[in-house]
Amino acid sequence: MINKIKTEISHFKNQSHNFKVLTLTNLIYSIVLPVIDIFVAAYVMRSSNDPVKVVIYQLTIYTGIPITFFLNGYLLRKISIKTLYALGMMLSGVSMMVMMSLTTLDNTGIGMAGLIMGMSFGFYWANRDFLALAITNDDNRNYYYGLETFFYTIIAVIIPFFIGWFIEIYASLGDAAFAYKIVTGLVFIITIFASIMCYRGDFANPKEKKFVFFKFDPYWYKLLRLASLKGLVQGFLVTAPAMLIMLLLGKEGALGTAQSVGAVIAAVAMYIIGRKTSPKHRLQVFGVGLALFALAAIINGLLFNSVGVILFMLFLLLAKPLLDLAYFPIQFSVIDILTKKEKRSEFAYILNHEAGLYIGRLVGAGTFLLLAYSFSVEIALRYAIVIVALLQLLSYWVAKDIIKTGKIHNITEAKPVNNDEPNLTVPIVD
Repeated sequence: MINKIKTEISHFKNQSHNFKVLTLTNLIYSIVLPVIDIFVAAYVMRSSNDPVKVVIYQLTIYTGIPITFFLNGYLLRKISIKTLYALGMMLSGVSMMVMMSLTTLDNTGIGMAGLIMGMSFGFYWANRDFLALAITNDDNRNYYYGLETFFYTIIAVIIPFFIGWFIEIYASLGDAAFAYKIVTGLVFIITIFASIMCYRGDFANPKEKKFVFFKFDPYWYKLLRLASLKGLVQGFLVTAPAMLIMLLLGKEGALGTAQSVGAVIAAVAMYIIGRKTSPKHRLQVFGVGLALFALAAIINGLLFNSVGVILFMLFLLLAKPLLDLAYFPIQFSVIDILTKKEKRSEFAYILNHEAGLYIGRLVGAGTFLLLAYSFSVEIALRYAIVIVALLQLLSYWVAKDIIKTGKIHNITEAKPVNNDEPNLTVPIVD
């Protein structure tokens, strides 16, 4: 066992300097991600007891992200990518401070905090995606995302448990708001450490090229369809656990414990899958993730009680990392192909990809709000997740088509050209 651990450590050390710095930066920042993703939504639920406000908060976050992606493209011409990456991490703490300073959680205040958090995610993900694309290749991306997911899932065991019970203990003393403020201060400090680690990398800005395009190769639109389907459930993956547990159980301690149960198994499984799988296994991994999320949503819809919530959380702990482990390498492989074919900056595709995600997010959140206002919040929480989870199953066939088309392109690209023979290469067509 010890020798196996040494082998894995040695394998990590053999990676490039920037690979290690980016992984460690994301590792430090991942300490605060459960707080941002889960407990801010729980704070809104505790303070307002209104799941609709949580969805409004999420919608403003998702509105801020594409705006900031676009802004980031221009700022990269003047400002170091490390600075913008660090800014994204630190803005998450600023957003939480704004939220905690609100005396009344009205829609305006929630929207302001949400937009700032959206800017945080925009700067963070725009630059993180570019750096991950730049420092990895198709052969080691499964390992990169498997390693990241392993750390994220381990942290998802520890942080939610302690934060949840810390807040609940303070709540029993009558001062939950003060506990949230302490957590916010710790978040800000951790983002500073993550930013310092980021500056140890030798990260280069994208080459200055045009990054706004409205017409792409037909192959790209296949990925946009996949992105839209992914966006359908993103909001629910983040806020659904907090809304369900705070509504049905009503305590942060239960929320933290539910997040932690089963996460160790998930962490080990994700590392092994990332380490041992290759590009040919991505579709199978993706399909299992989709099936697990659909199963989680159906169980929650049928039971809609404390047992249903716990089972929903357990399946989600496996489904989300499986989906990410397969999705990002698929996305990056498409970008690798099209940057060579269309001679465009990688950031042009990263920016446009966000538009696809945003469309899906609007439809997913809109489905929840429509059911909540037309029927009830309970109906929305019970059935909106089922609707989007079943729709997302279509992603399997979209991903299958993307992978098949990518293989055709790689074969034709590798084929030697004989100028004396007619060109029989197969173009990428929709």
